Amino acid sequence: MQDDGSVSESVVRSNSLSNQTRRIVLALVIGLGTGFGAVGFRYLIDIFKELFFTQGGNILSPSMGQFYLVLIPVLGGLIVGPLTYFFAREAKGHGVPEVMAAVAVRGGKIRPRVVVVKALASAICIGSGGSVGREGPIVQIGSAIGSTIGQALKVSPRRIKAMVACGAAGGIAATFNAPIGGVLFALEIILGEFTGNHLIMVILSSVTAATVARIFMGSAPAFDVPGYPLSDPTELFFYAFLGLLCAVFAVIYIKTLYKSEDIFDSVNFIPEYLKPAVGGLLIGLLAISFPEGTRIFGVGYESIELALTGKLVMGATAALILLKLLATIITLGSGGSGGVFAPGLFMGAMLGGTFGFIANGLFPDIAVNPAAYALVGMGGVFAGSAQAPITAIIMLFEMSNDYGLILPLMVTCIISSVLARTISKDNIYVVKLMRRGLDIEAVRRPDVLKNILVRDVMTSTLEKIPADFKIGDAWKSISGSPHQGFPVVTGKNLLCGIITNNELEQAMNNGLHNQRVDSLTNRQLIVVTEDEPLSVAVRKMDEFQIGRLPVVDPDDNKKLLGLLSRTDIITAYGRGLIIEDSDYKGSFAAADKGKQTTNQM
Repeated sequence: MQDDGSVSESVVRSNSLSNQTRRIVLALVIGLGTGFGAVGFRYLIDIFKELFFTQGGNILSPSMGQFYLVLIPVLGGLIVGPLTYFFAREAKGHGVPEVMAAVAVRGGKIRPRVVVVKALASAICIGSGGSVGREGPIVQIGSAIGSTIGQALKVSPRRIKAMVACGAAGGIAATFNAPIGGVLFALEIILGEFTGNHLIMVILSSVTAATVARIFMGSAPAFDVPGYPLSDPTELFFYAFLGLLCAVFAVIYIKTLYKSEDIFDSVNFIPEYLKPAVGGLLIGLLAISFPEGTRIFGVGYESIELALTGKLVMGATAALILLKLLATIITLGSGGSGGVFAPGLFMGAMLGGTFGFIANGLFPDIAVNPAAYALVGMGGVFAGSAQAPITAIIMLFEMSNDYGLILPLMVTCIISSVLARTISKDNIYVVKLMRRGLDIEAVRRPDVLKNILVRDVMTSTLEKIPADFKIGDAWKSISGSPHQGFPVVTGKNLLCGIITNNELEQAMNNGLHNQRVDSLTNRQLIVVTEDEPLSVAVRKMDEFQIGRLPVVDPDDNKKLLGLLSRTDIITAYGRGLIIEDSDYKGSFAAADKGKQTTNQM
């Protein structure tokens, strides 16, 4: 017996070591893939920028003059719109909410095609002058890489989520040369939790991706700025006031962004796939209408550097706050593809720079360096819009490599985040999900059922009732069945309703023997997809007071795949307590096999 125990303990330790090794290898592979993806994406942006503005300008400017700048974003929109509309709808917009939704309700599953479509759509959008950032696409591309690898290896949903976070962290790390910021971004925003197992994998992936990016892009910080030490302790009061301004502006940014989406969505006479071209037209007109207008094109890192080194005058920084805001909300509202992070940094730099000029003019002995406020303003706007102060502080420190401003960054970012959350409960990423009916915070609450998918516990072998059956015939066909609810299907086996034993019995008692079954079914069905977690199914059952849900294909809500009942969920809950941390798909079978083995021993 003692020997058997030693062997068992040795096997457990061996399996644990094997799992840890596998996690490390996966994290490194995802980091490498994301790092190369980030480098390739940046080269792709440069290629399209050269194609549109340099070569396109050489062809168009002789005949059109500066008005060729209006046509370039339109051409980009004509490509981006159909690309996202017909090939991957989730590639539209800024990307991060789609990753958060995949982690929260789809077990981390992201379609592999998103890597290609998102890269092309965002590179074309940015390269043709769209006012968006490259970090959102890189996060979505890296997350899709992690998800694709996880799906190919058939690991558990819990492990796929960790791999998605690895891709997100690697994307931020490679984009901004900020590996710590990438880790915090993935944990604080994508996962919404800090756990030991996730942390190890995410750190490894982030460091690997940053290393790849440094090999090709150099190891310098994202922004090369001079050191800005805190000249006077009382200056912290100015930074505190800047935090208030950043919070208010961040809320304006969020609200105007989604108001722009509503405005473009309400325009029904223009096809959805042509709306990015309309947005491009507006951006082009905006760019040529103001002296500093062309700075709104693309990501705008060059303009940020000028603000951080004090090479922009106050009039320019003040004007660019509004111009960049308009350009960004038009680009994304019309259906362009790209991130909201870099535009937020741009506007934060201009807001902070403008405030710095004013503070320096009023108190030149205290606010000695106006450009320092530009750097801190970047962190303040991001902290307010994303409501992620820890990520903002660390990321801005890594991006500037200026420890002298760590106290101002902390003051501004914390105040901005707290006040923004007070004014607007949800951050710029969560608002998009809430508008779709997904309460991300509720989904993230601790719940063993959120780690079990509907597909793992649903009943696939069904007793179906044809829609054209007479009620009397249906009643006879279910006689003696142990089930209480039955899907009603058409001749093409498409779901058209669901009916219960009690409803059939009541109809029989009312003399409706010859009436068609589908006359009793509710056409407004509440359904669930096979990739959703059981926690979502439970909420639907509770909200609509129903005891069973048809399980349908995610791409076709009429294609019936199974049925989920309260009994299935209760059974899954008991088993979920045991297999919550299992690494592999088919966890229930593995748990049962382990239980049988234990009993045999």
